[in-house]
Amino acid sequence: MRAEPQAAAYRPDVPILALAPWLADPVAPADFPAATLRFRNRRWDGAVGLDTLDEAQWLRHFARFEPLTGNLPQPLALRYHGHQFRVYNPDLGDGRGFLFAQLRDGADRLLDLGTKGSGQTPWSRQGDGRLTLKGAVREILATEMLEALGVNTSKTFSVIETGEELFRQDEPSPTRAAVMVRLSHGHIRIGTFQRLACLGEREHMEALIDYCLAQFPGNAPPEGAPGADEPAVILLHQVVERLALLAAQWAVAGFVHGVLNTDNMNISGESFDYGPWRWLPKWDPAFTAAYFDHGGLYAFGRQAEALHWNCGQLAVALRVLAEAEPLIAALDRFGPLYQEALARQFIWRLGLAPRGFEADGAVLAAAETAMRASGESPDTFFHRNRFGLHAEGAFAAAVSEYQSVGEPHEIWEESAPPSLVIDAVEAIWAAIAERDDWAPLDATVAQIRRLGAALGPPPLVIS
Repeated sequence: MRAEPQAAAYRPDVPILALAPWLADPVAPADFPAATLRFRNRRWDGAVGLDTLDEAQWLRHFARFEPLTGNLPQPLALRYHGHQFRVYNPDLGDGRGFLFAQLRDGADRLLDLGTKGSGQTPWSRQGDGRLTLKGAVREILATEMLEALGVNTSKTFSVIETGEELFRQDEPSPTRAAVMVRLSHGHIRIGTFQRLACLGEREHMEALIDYCLAQFPGNAPPEGAPGADEPAVILLHQVVERLALLAAQWAVAGFVHGVLNTDNMNISGESFDYGPWRWLPKWDPAFTAAYFDHGGLYAFGRQAEALHWNCGQLAVALRVLAEAEPLIAALDRFGPLYQEALARQFIWRLGLAPRGFEADGAVLAAAETAMRASGESPDTFFHRNRFGLHAEGAFAAAVSEYQSVGEPHEIWEESAPPSLVIDAVEAIWAAIAERDDWAPLDATVAQIRRLGAALGPPPLVIS
């Protein structure tokens, strides 16, 4: 969801209710002992007509979860299965979150307001259904930076501290708690389809496909593609396009998601659910984000492979409704689409006008070589080489015929780019944890948004 926000009136629309009897479970939110507003997304609240809420109203809706007018009467915890590190797990579902509301934005897109840390559900297993405040702060940072760098991402809409103490094995405890609301272009996952296929629910699969095609409209399959008039095949083509683009956007952002399981893959092609993410400290295909990813399955250089594999699992699920040949034809498009998107996105971040796939690909290769040689982070490299102004050697030769898309003084005047490498993130959190000082977080978000304004809209977007 990279389109710029457009002011809109509040327009509730809840088509998910037609699917809810077999897709979700009604749940009640947790009753938190306190509610302190820590983050409100003033960039996006007006895009869904909620900018008129005062703080008391905001807390009632996004800490106490009183229903929004004309919206879902009760939160819904969605059901799904999924491959987790390529092991199938049927015991999944929204375990610490739920769908709270659906509404239209200024571009007439159906968006969801979903939660994280809002309490236990039938799918919590042994979890407490809570979110650490540190986890919420990390999600603010991840979504803000990804949005600025042209990635289709969910938005952190609200973070409210809840006054609870949580105990976690992977960070110092007790630690502060929060409830977060994200604004997303849907919460239907590849794992949602896997569940229906596993249970043999053919009619529900057909209804879910119709829902996705209606609410997340995309391109028709290429002319002459087999099965081009079959809804299941159309959907797979669209998901392949979206996830190939997402993989390219992550790569150019220097971002490592960390947990690319099929239950974390949104049919809308939107990046979401940020746990052990990292930004690259240097260009390294083997770099991993999750300490438990011992085999490097989701390493930086393998993210495109992971998303392609996940598309394959969607194809397997869709075999309930479609033959193998047209689904394989859709999957075969992933590699070329990824390579094309990677080159276009890379040229965009350099501030150059594209000159075609062959030339753009040569720039990408030369830049990657230069980054490896310099040991710079991608953020530093792109900042220093904006418009190719300081390019050297083979990289300079590769960009010599390119035209810039703006004047340097009009684009970025700051001496250094914002950085979210791990040390920077930990310093932001330390200020909050040790002194309750939110100024470093606010300053970083402001700088990231200036970067996004400087870069402008990315070259390829998902509707």
